[in-house]
Amino acid sequence: MNTQTQSVETLVIGAGQAGLSVGYFLAKKRRSFLIVDANQRVGDTWRNRWDSLRLFTPARFDSLAGMPFPGPAQAFPTKDQMADYLEAYAKRFALPVQHGVHVERLTRTGNRYQVLAGERSFEAKHVVVAMAGYQKPLLPGFQSEIRNGIVQMHSSAYRSPRQLQPGSVLLVGAGNSGSEIAIDVSREHQTWMAGRDTGAIPFRIDGLAARLVLQRLIFRVVFHRILTVNTPLGRKARTKLLSQGGPLIRVKSEDLSAAHVERVPRVEGVRNGLPLLADGRVLEPANVIWCTGFHPGFSWVDLPVIGERGIPRHESGVVPGEPGLYFVGLPFLHSFSSTMIHGVARDAERIADVITGRVERGQSSEKVEVPLGEPVPSGNMSVK
Repeated sequence: MNTQTQSVETLVIGAGQAGLSVGYFLAKKRRSFLIVDANQRVGDTWRNRWDSLRLFTPARFDSLAGMPFPGPAQAFPTKDQMADYLEAYAKRFALPVQHGVHVERLTRTGNRYQVLAGERSFEAKHVVVAMAGYQKPLLPGFQSEIRNGIVQMHSSAYRSPRQLQPGSVLLVGAGNSGSEIAIDVSREHQTWMAGRDTGAIPFRIDGLAARLVLQRLIFRVVFHRILTVNTPLGRKARTKLLSQGGPLIRVKSEDLSAAHVERVPRVEGVRNGLPLLADGRVLEPANVIWCTGFHPGFSWVDLPVIGERGIPRHESGVVPGEPGLYFVGLPFLHSFSSTMIHGVARDAERIADVITGRVERGQSSEKVEVPLGEPVPSGNMSVK
């Protein structure tokens, strides 16, 4: 097999909001870079989510740096509108994206990184892994013991109730995805939702108080500036978020009750092919949707940087001991807002600054001071 090798200064892996943001700031600094992505179009990661999904934040908080999100400021965009926005963003700034590139391995020889993708390979002095830690569906070991007649799918495969067979539905997992999908399927099916109560933000995201004050307070102040790795409160919240998940943003307990979604304890096993709850009850659903999260999915990173539970070791995205390797888009990379648009923008700008500093010094292997937590101009940076 003849492998074609392309050499670039910086290779960005992933063309979602994180990768495009890194590209935007590298372009502003006139750095040479290439973005590669496994999908066929920019925005496909959003297009491939469930049909009824809308962003948790209104359009005024949904802009990437340099380009406002179109439409009414208080409208909550659909997942397809977000996908189209990302595609338009890449075109507007002429960001170099190569599609259909399935990265299989990342290694390093000397001060150059090698990225293998089928019959293609890339060589770069800097590599930015711009992918969320939601790459591989995480399922409990006992999932395979569920009866064959029960339809099963992970939340990543769910699109609409049309995929389900007649009868009841059990949602395993009570986070944001589980709660939103529970509301969706409850219109046509008896629905149970199993799992620990993750809590919820204490106001309606689309209410008057939220529109006037609370949205900005939560997204721009609390999530972005208070809950960061630089504060004791932020470090405590980070530990909880990475192990237990975050609070519900849109759905409230009264919404679940109004939709006749029955809350039940967590599923802790299988008995006679049926889900066994922590209180000893056995349910007999016709369908099970596993909203049990994801494994980070970075097994292809063949470098000593992957830590506990498959999460990369980094300092706000900069990997210690690995000159030229960075991560952007991970949960709580630097702050609670790191997977939100305005948080991604700040993280991406920081990484672009580090890369530029290293290139200009011509010493990518040297330790570079990382500008953590510095304020950024409000501009068009916003929240997803």
